[in-house]
Amino acid sequence: MQSGGIPFQFEMSEALAKARRIARKHIGNVTLNLPFISITVNPDDREKLIAREIVIRLRDRRVLSAWECCDDCIERALKSLQEIRQFLVEKEVELSTFHDGPLFLLIDMMAAGVRQFLTYEQQLSSRGAQYEERSAKNRQRRFANAQQNYFDGLETLRNHLSHCLGQIAAIADIEAPANGLIEKYRGDWNLSFYKPLALPMPESVGNGPKAVK
Repeated sequence: MQSGGIPFQFEMSEALAKARRIARKHIGNVTLNLPFISITVNPDDREKLIAREIVIRLRDRRVLSAWECCDDCIERALKSLQEIRQFLVEKEVELSTFHDGPLFLLIDMMAAGVRQFLTYEQQLSSRGAQYEERSAKNRQRRFANAQQNYFDGLETLRNHLSHCLGQIAAIADIEAPANGLIEKYRGDWNLSFYKPLALPMPESVGNGPKAVK
């Protein structure tokens, strides 16, 4: 269960810089609201098709909406996140000819979020090694504080993925909440989950509205 803490922040400055470049090339009628910036794009039919597949395959993944309570839950969640990461990489391969498009950008943001969370989890495991206990089956147990930090980190990741999926649903032209596909993670982007940008970012680019705060 989440304690309300923010144990780490996502680094998305490179992705958001790419979003600005995309906005200059792909002005269209679909608005994408991202952290710190909104852009308008004109997705290709191929992008729409793959976007629909992503929404359909990920919207019911239990790891994106479940609560964890123990080490076994954590292990299952980590395995599922690795599977999601592999799926996202496969979709990027399919979109290789659209690598400068909006869907590739959103997939990349999702994959980056998963990757950064997994790196954070590995750091937690390493720091907590001295506190780990061994069960009768000789399985390592996470120290309670590290476990809570993991729970908080996973909730932060779920929020990020939910909002990315909401934008992918907009590309897919699927009737779904654009402010988050997963019900309990809907709402405005929580900018405190993201590292501040090194350079000022305009609130909107192209014909898009001001970024959702």
